[in-house]
Amino acid sequence: MKKHIPNTLTLLNLLCGSIATIYAVEGLFGITAFFVFLGIFFDFFDGFAARKLRVQSEIGLQLDSLADMVTSGVVPGIVMYQLLKMSLNTTWGEVPVIDINIHDTYFVIAYESFIPFIGLLIPLASAYRLAKFNIDDDQQTSFTGLPTPANALFILSLPLVLIYQDSDMAFAIIRNTWVLIAITLASCYMLNANIKLFALKFKNWGLRENAVKYVFLILCALLLAMLRFAAIPLIIILYVIISLITNKRSSLVN
Repeated sequence: MKKHIPNTLTLLNLLCGSIATIYAVEGLFGITAFFVFLGIFFDFFDGFAARKLRVQSEIGLQLDSLADMVTSGVVPGIVMYQLLKMSLNTTWGEVPVIDINIHDTYFVIAYESFIPFIGLLIPLASAYRLAKFNIDDDQQTSFTGLPTPANALFILSLPLVLIYQDSDMAFAIIRNTWVLIAITLASCYMLNANIKLFALKFKNWGLRENAVKYVFLILCALLLAMLRFAAIPLIIILYVIISLITNKRSSLVN
């Protein structure tokens, strides 16, 4: 019976991702974020349960990636699509068009109509990252590239800042088309970058062995208390910076 517990948690992750997809398409970002966060919660504890119950399996690994593809791949891609679509109404002004004459028939192409689809690069990069993870035995205690749940949290935090935090500066940044395109391309790169990032997996609770993780979690709590949703992008950036510093120190010691 216990062998089904981790897979049940994984399926709950997939269920949350499926529900979040529906709300993301409808542009209901608050509800979308709730189900993504809940899905990531299940995603964390399915692996934890599998290790504690000693019921890790190949099907569990594959199922986990399939669920992540929806919750942490497809959903943030749709959210970025929606954000880019919204940004075009405030950044570019009138729709630039070009007339094309094909056999005396004119077609009007609106450049802006293609821009939001750039957000769908995120599911593509996520799929590639998850496929690499499944065949890489070196990512047991650390990650190579940004984990898809971390990237999803980054993307999902953007509309939450717009909705729940009154900041003209944040509004100007997040509603800028070029900024959103840059974020999309940067996230796609980071998902598959050859950069070693520490994993928040605790084999024990010792202070010395987990010092970096404890410092990171304390900083996360402080940032969330001070900045709320605006802290999430900063936390992801901090995660990468701390990992790079840790890697540098390890290389100097060795």
